[in-house]
Amino acid sequence: MRIASLGSGSKGNATLIDDGETCIIIDLGFTLKETVRRLARLGKSPEDIDAILVTHEHADHIQGVSVFGRKYKTPVYLTPGTHNPERMGAVPDLNYINCHRNFSVGSLGVEPVPVPHDAREPCQYVVSSNGFKVGVLTDLGHITPFVEQQYHRCDALLLECNHDMQMLDNGPYPWQLKKRVGGLHGHLNNEQAAQLLLKIDLSKLQHLIISHISEKNNSIELALEAMNSALDPLVAFNGNLVVARQDEGFGWLEVK
Repeated sequence: MRIASLGSGSKGNATLIDDGETCIIIDLGFTLKETVRRLARLGKSPEDIDAILVTHEHADHIQGVSVFGRKYKTPVYLTPGTHNPERMGAVPDLNYINCHRNFSVGSLGVEPVPVPHDAREPCQYVVSSNGFKVGVLTDLGHITPFVEQQYHRCDALLLECNHDMQMLDNGPYPWQLKKRVGGLHGHLNNEQAAQLLLKIDLSKLQHLIISHISEKNNSIELALEAMNSALDPLVAFNGNLVVARQDEGFGWLEVK
């Protein structure tokens, strides 16, 4: 099983998970042309994608979903609240999911995880295959007990470190936007992400991927500092600490 990213941030998001039999994309926030280019960088073509799973309806997560789905007849999975026909356009193979019920896409098992975010019916995903578990957790304003429970014992975890609280407070955003980003239905800050790591079982974790880093309200250095402060010897994490970048995402990471 392996995970990669086409890019992560406010300008577009897409995460690939592949177990050798089934390959899915979680979110697709890039144009069709850019998606094809970035897939090629990972050795994939559009025809290799078995499904697109959508977390929520914000543009940086759905911009390319409908056009990709139409052109390549790719199945799309999302919650009823996430589906906005006026915004997304026609999707030939549309599949509604219940965010409280697990489902399968080919050989991959999928656990939707409802999260607190300023969207209509958002969820994140934990994907499993052959005893391995990959968690994707971004775009939520705080960690709920249910979220904490679902992300124990992941083999790979893609985790949002959107903003540094001080940089957000002192940054260029208008007050209303600062309030939204830093609110209970906004985005995880570095400290919240670090606190999650202290609460979940990391005994199987091979890869921790820092993602959705704000270009204006955070820095890679600050996010890494927060993660490293949590991943002290008491946590016993001996895996890779990776950054998902906006322009290049990250290459394939194997879990085995």
